Amino acid sequence: MAKPPLDTDMTGRVCLVTGATDGHGRALAKGLAARGAEVVVHARSEEKARRVCAEIARETGAKEPEILLADLSRAGDVDAAIERYRASGRPLHVLVNNAGLVGLGRETNEAGYEMTFAVNYLALFRLTLGLLPLLESCGPARIVNISSDTYRVAKLDFDDLMLERDYGIMKAYGQSKLAILYFTLELARRIEGSGVTVNAVDPGPVASNIGANNEGLAYRLVGPLIRGLFPSAERAARTALWVATDPALAERSGGYYRSLKHRVDPLDFDPETSERLWTESLRLCDLQGLG
Repeated sequence: MAKPPLDTDMTGRVCLVTGATDGHGRALAKGLAARGAEVVVHARSEEKARRVCAEIARETGAKEPEILLADLSRAGDVDAAIERYRASGRPLHVLVNNAGLVGLGRETNEAGYEMTFAVNYLALFRLTLGLLPLLESCGPARIVNISSDTYRVAKLDFDDLMLERDYGIMKAYGQSKLAILYFTLELARRIEGSGVTVNAVDPGPVASNIGANNEGLAYRLVGPLIRGLFPSAERAARTALWVATDPALAERSGGYYRSLKHRVDPLDFDPETSERLWTESLRLCDLQGLG
């Protein structure tokens, strides 16, 4: 089979990449800029974002990306970022929900939600729905959600989504990635015919700083192993870059992609679970009015 094209000209397209200052997100933002896209870099740290934006401009010859600051653990920050983006008058053609974390221990955000679920999934849910009207008005447009095959070891326990009874690193991370897959499939169903597509991507293992939010000996030991043994971020980012740019995928929605291939059966899709997660996500995000 021929390799998918990775050199699509993205001139005139505006792409927002969350978590774009490290690893997979930075490589993806750089790849989009190198193909002519106008990139908006989401970050939590302005200082770090400015360094990365200067690096992208220097290495690609593109203009320096704009910055969108937000702490995704805080709903107010996400809402403020949505409003700032809308107020900028800038169009949006591609939204890549890449930001994520791994929590070695259970922590909660200011709303009392388990941090991995709050950042990896609820922030993605909130940001996407907040920017969806803009994406629809700029269509054709694409949403690319970064998930992971760790969903296979997870389940959605609606009686304990915040893992108060039984927290585990992979349990929390896998649950957040399973929720992203369900959201991707449910959103694809709900926005069919809108001019916006939504797909999920598993980049596979990535040499990155994921987990750097953790302190202590465990991360100091594991972090260098991750960066030394896993594929480079540039290599891992190829699948998301393909899904975000290939004209042949312009009307494909509700898919799951890994290793530059379409995976036809990402999960045993259960419409009842999907609808329940959607309703619960609206409640947790206090967005019930969106239906």
